[in-house]
Amino acid sequence: MDFKDQVDLDASQVEDAGRGGGGFSAGGFPGGMVIGGGGIVSLIVLVLVFVLNNVGGGGGESQPSQGRPAADLSEQCKTGKDADQNERCRVVGVVNSIQSYWKSEMAGDYSQARTVLFSESVNTGCGAADSAVGPFYCPNDRRVYLDLSFFDQLHSQFGAKGGPFAQAYVIAHEYGHHVQNLRGQLSNGNSSVPVELQADCYAGVWARNAVETGFYEKPFTDADIAEAIDAAAAVGDDRIQQRSQGRVDPESFTHGSSKQRVAAFQRGYQNGGPGDCAQSSLG
Repeated sequence: MDFKDQVDLDASQVEDAGRGGGGFSAGGFPGGMVIGGGGIVSLIVLVLVFVLNNVGGGGGESQPSQGRPAADLSEQCKTGKDADQNERCRVVGVVNSIQSYWKSEMAGDYSQARTVLFSESVNTGCGAADSAVGPFYCPNDRRVYLDLSFFDQLHSQFGAKGGPFAQAYVIAHEYGHHVQNLRGQLSNGNSSVPVELQADCYAGVWARNAVETGFYEKPFTDADIAEAIDAAAAVGDDRIQQRSQGRVDPESFTHGSSKQRVAAFQRGYQNGGPGDCAQSSLG
């Protein structure tokens, strides 16, 4: 995954909130629901909490999270060369590419969502959260929240090989939820598995079209895509349940099995169009 050295980055799309944007408590979430358990978090599941408790839909922009201002990233992350050399700048580059694609695909129907980098805890438009939750998207303030330490956990706790494109897959999945929010696909009463698989499919669609956004030197390699597929398989509900409780309960799946998640990403990547990611055809 190689960025074009001279391509300009827009660091304003990513906020660095620093450490401790607020305490975490069960009461911070709608209905007092806290996701995670058994020492292994449920990856990217907060969006389900917000949907089931009728807090989706979005609204106006909230105030930026407190902490280090986005200007810090603007000093560090100016070109694609910076994105190849610095993890935070790589996040900026990935976010820029993802939003460039969806802006082109959805034309006037797309509005940008910022990514907030935090450490340990953060306050959001959907309540307080801590790093144990994993990456998530908040429909209320239309932001993606990410603690970079999660990518170490993706390897150590979930058994994924990791790598830059595994990170890009996770971010693209979260922006898939933003696209769903804009299209009204989060508030249609569907169960969580098709919603999550559609976000995986949308991540694959971006991957197929990413080079056309102008941020990357060349199309992604088979090795890049393999990192995403490995990450998708690692966070399948069956793999997580087997690791955490020694058994698999399909009735309690929230994101889909490893096979389903890989298939959803591959469908988007192979077909390259969001129209191929209908929730009714997934799950």
